[in-house]
Amino acid sequence: MKKAIIVLSGGLDSCVAAACAKSSGYSLHSLFFDYGQQSLENEKIAAGEISKFLDAKFDVINLEWMKNLKSGLIYGNIPKVKFSDLDDKEKATHSASLVWVPARNLVFCSIAAGISESENDEAIFTGFDKEEAETFPDNSNDFVKNFNNLLNFAVLQKKKPELIVPLIDMNKNEIVKLGEKIKAPMHLSWSCYKADSNNVHCGECESCLRRKRAFKLANVRDLTKYLK
Repeated sequence: MKKAIIVLSGGLDSCVAAACAKSSGYSLHSLFFDYGQQSLENEKIAAGEISKFLDAKFDVINLEWMKNLKSGLIYGNIPKVKFSDLDDKEKATHSASLVWVPARNLVFCSIAAGISESENDEAIFTGFDKEEAETFPDNSNDFVKNFNNLLNFAVLQKKKPELIVPLIDMNKNEIVKLGEKIKAPMHLSWSCYKADSNNVHCGECESCLRRKRAFKLANVRDLTKYLK
């Protein structure tokens, strides 16, 4: 059976990407990264449950040094946004800058590449998508193209693993539709930037709003609980 790494945050996008990999015949090894994010425990629980649902090996990678990086996702300076802000490029870019984690996806994908080479995996899957690429350059097609080119110099084995991004040309509502179609365990995913001991999304951060809008536009029931 083909083998692949899935960089699994526990969020909606990585959940559906993992289900895509599984439905394509890959045996999965999930990597969850602890970098000191505010919603660490909720994300880790979600990633573990998604991995169990997809019969994937699950490992937590502790990146202690990243906890010193300046980011709202780590220190809790998470902005409240309005639905009208989501498609306002200037406001969305500003909001994204507050929760940006320096070089995060480069670090995650590099670690995944090292493990992938060690395990002789054929692929590395992530949940990069079109909607988030608008404000996060490390979710873009250019990032994927350049990272895969870098693997030619970073990996010694003849058959290089490939970074595969099945959602790269999709907006969130299209991702939800796909998730519904392939029976991805979206009900297990965690999207909120904030921590909550009762497994309830805040309903106000940008990630929550994008999730709410996606399910509504896709006309798919969201089983997630929201505080607001």
